[in-house]
Order: sequence, then structure tokens, then C-alpha cells
Amino acid sequence: MESPVKPGRFTDPSEQSIASYLDGAWCFAAKLNGNVVGACVTKPINTDIAEIFNISVYPEFQQQGLGSGLLSFALSELKSKKTQRVELSTGTFGYQLTYYQRHGFRVDHVVKNYFLNNYPEPILEDGIQHQDALRLYVEFSDNSISASESKVFPGPISST
Repeated sequence: MESPVKPGRFTDPSEQSIASYLDGAWCFAAKLNGNVVGACVTKPINTDIAEIFNISVYPEFQQQGLGSGLLSFALSELKSKKTQRVELSTGTFGYQLTYYQRHGFRVDHVVKNYFLNNYPEPILEDGIQHQDALRLYVEFSDNSISASESKVFPGPISST
């Protein structure tokens, strides 16, 4: 399966990491004028839990609500698949953390040295190296996410 996301600054920098989670994944794409401008890769962990492994939007299309629309769409699709909980890993600082928190995600725990142990090259943000990861989650059974709160994306989003 060809990856809907390519390694780079705004996505997982490791081609090997991306390849490791594609098998059995559910991929959602945001398209504008027939072109993919963003992607979200999720995967069921068990019958009740799915993980978001990657969500990214090309830099020139960021800050336009595409990523939020894509995430809302993916969460709605996961909920329709009877998923009860969605988990992900992110850095302990930066815009990603507040982005996920705005969508109802909460901190579950810290994974010490995650970025140091899993990536051969340092991952820097604002000149600071990411070292630890936060495991975040949202549960559909609580009040943090409901179908009425899901935002509708004003353009085509598809699952692949």
C-alpha cells in the first residue's frame, strides 16, 4: 500500500515508522480540487480502541481548518465503527498538544525517551529537541466527544 503521507517536517520523519503502521490501517484524506492536501492514518488496536498514527496537512494548506475538519471526520468515522477510545502519541510541548486538547483529547501518561529511542535523528521544534512523548486519549462514552460536536469539513474527505 502506498502511503498517503510522505516523511517530512510536518509528518512522521521516518519512512520506516510510516511503513510499520500502514498494514491494516484506515486512512482518511482531505482533498481540494481533486488533490490530497492532508491525511489521517488510524488503526484498530483491538475491538474497542483505535490509534491515530499520523495526521498531517501540507504546510501551504495549514491554518485553514483542514486538519481540524479531517480529525473531526476521522473521529466520527471511528465512532461509527464502534470504537470506544482513540489514542495517540505526541510531543510534550508545541502546537500539536493544544490542537489535540481542543478536540477533547486528554493526557493518559508520559513515555520517557520515546523520541530518543525511536528516531535516529533529533526531532526539533522551536529549537528544542523532543525527548518524551505524551500518550493522549479521547473516549466516546464520556462527554469529551459527541456526534453533535463533530465539525463538518467543507470539502471532500474520503477514507481509503
